[in-house]
Amino acid sequence: MAFGRKNFAKISQYKTRQEMNIGILIFTLILIYLIVTIFTYATSKRISTYEVRRGSIVRDNSYNGLILRQEVTAAAESKGYISFFRNENSKVKKGSNIYAISPMRLDTEVSTETEAFTPGDEVQKKLTLKTQNFNENFSPQKFSSVYTLKKEMTEILSDASNQLKMMQLDTLIAQNGGNIHVSQSASDGILVRTIDGYENVSEGALKAEDFDRTSYSAVRLEDQAEVQAGEIVYKLVTGEEWTVYIQLDKGTAEELADTTYIKTRIDKDNETVWADFSILQIDGSYYGKLVFDNSMIRYAEDRFLNIELILEQESGLKIPKSAVIEKEFYVVPAEYLASNKSGTAQGVMIEKKNDEDGTVESVFQAADIYYMAEDGDFYLNPDDFPHHTSLLKPGSSETFLLREKKKLPGVYNVNQGYAVFRRVLILCENADYYIVEEGTSYSLSNYDHIVLDGNMVEASEVVFQ
Repeated sequence: MAFGRKNFAKISQYKTRQEMNIGILIFTLILIYLIVTIFTYATSKRISTYEVRRGSIVRDNSYNGLILRQEVTAAAESKGYISFFRNENSKVKKGSNIYAISPMRLDTEVSTETEAFTPGDEVQKKLTLKTQNFNENFSPQKFSSVYTLKKEMTEILSDASNQLKMMQLDTLIAQNGGNIHVSQSASDGILVRTIDGYENVSEGALKAEDFDRTSYSAVRLEDQAEVQAGEIVYKLVTGEEWTVYIQLDKGTAEELADTTYIKTRIDKDNETVWADFSILQIDGSYYGKLVFDNSMIRYAEDRFLNIELILEQESGLKIPKSAVIEKEFYVVPAEYLASNKSGTAQGVMIEKKNDEDGTVESVFQAADIYYMAEDGDFYLNPDDFPHHTSLLKPGSSETFLLREKKKLPGVYNVNQGYAVFRRVLILCENADYYIVEEGTSYSLSNYDHIVLDGNMVEASEVVFQ
């Protein structure tokens, strides 16, 4: 059998076609986007904004104040156990009973189970009226009124307690006959049972040691205490006027030299009180003298008070100092302010040369007014006009050359999404903030948004909030 040519299958190799991997493409695009975004964020200018709010700034100095008053002391007339007819800080009249001294302690305790201890209808009515008045007029901004209510209600209850106590002592004195000695008040005043040795200190004898609280000591005579004849047992504050002295350094004394009336805040009850003010110089040291003519009874038992002098207090719009910049403007006299024919826009008339025949004509140019002074002079942005632009006075041939510039403090307002300069009038400041005037034209309003750092933007720059 003959064999012919063997038939072999011809195998051809073809290049395989690679299909696109959509997952890798998407991942690559996302990676590129992230890289571009991160690079743009890292290299772009980041502008922070600030929302304007109403606020206030108080500049005050705190001092340790020493109180001197019109005080009269009284000594025990005999030895024994003392019983006071009235509580401390009670108002007494001349000739009224102040205390009784007996050979033995008197039982003046009142049982809380007795009907006599319950305040009467008249006392309860006074308490109700005080509470109702407080509820009707209370404001969280004046929280100090809570302390006033407390003081008034304490005085009402104290008066009721005094009346009960006097009735008890009168009964005990009647039962013991001549064994009890009763002393009357020599004058009108406020009863104080705390003795500290400052009762006779005078203004002219003040010295630095008098203000040292660490060495201060006071003795309060308790009811039913044993006393010796001639021992000081109480004092009367006989005048409504009281004086607080504070130590000052030379710089502060010179700063306040012309001050005659000053606002103060007393830390004890956060009460704000006005006082007559003067500067004293005693033995080379400076002292501030604060004279009050009311509220004496609040502090009758105190010798020292922490007191703040409110040297400056302003309210308005509170903005950070970093937002404020100074920008130059052309100052233009009031008579050069013009309006377009329809009266819908303000601006100025400028001299413009006609290119065809070379004649000079008057052309209205609208312009933003950034500030208008009390005399009518207005401020124009130099960026809107070439230097030495000649303005025409409406209805006249008089001209004004733009050349004089003045600086205005202001901030960049970004309410519309781009930076607009707004002039501010600074009233006062502290380390971080300004208080600026509110309600003026061409200025800021409450809840406006401004650039936190005014040096980071230019006028008309787009700002994304």
